[in-house]
Amino acid sequence: MTMETLPKVLEVDEKSPEAKDLLPSQTASSLCISSRSESVWTTTPRSNWEIYRKPIVIMSVGGAILLFGVVITCLAYTLKLSKNNLSILKMVGPGFLSLGLMMLVCGLVWVPIIKKKQKHRQKSNFLRSLKSIFLTR
Repeated sequence: MTMETLPKVLEVDEKSPEAKDLLPSQTASSLCISSRSESVWTTTPRSNWEIYRKPIVIMSVGGAILLFGVVITCLAYTLKLSKNNLSILKMVGPGFLSLGLMMLVCGLVWVPIIKKKQKHRQKSNFLRSLKSIFLTR
């Protein structure tokens, strides 16, 4: 029985749930594209903001939390407050200090890692172009 002789009722609509079962499985290249890391298959140039956006945001938030921790800690040691409020500020202030410093350092360490990855990607693209030149001849 060929496809032309099948009745219209047996044909699967593309928007129906049955059509989703008939979709081809994901290949290695489509899995690579959908992963979190950049795909080797895409070579679209990216701006510096797109490359360094996450570390900049992490450093900015970390710096703000660090500054907030400094202010809270300074207020805890300079203001004359009740014993209960003073002990709370003395615990919360250093907590924000350490959290802010940790986020700031993470962002600062992330930048050289991205630079190294970009340099490696440029070398990889260069070697791939050389390989294609020599293999096509």
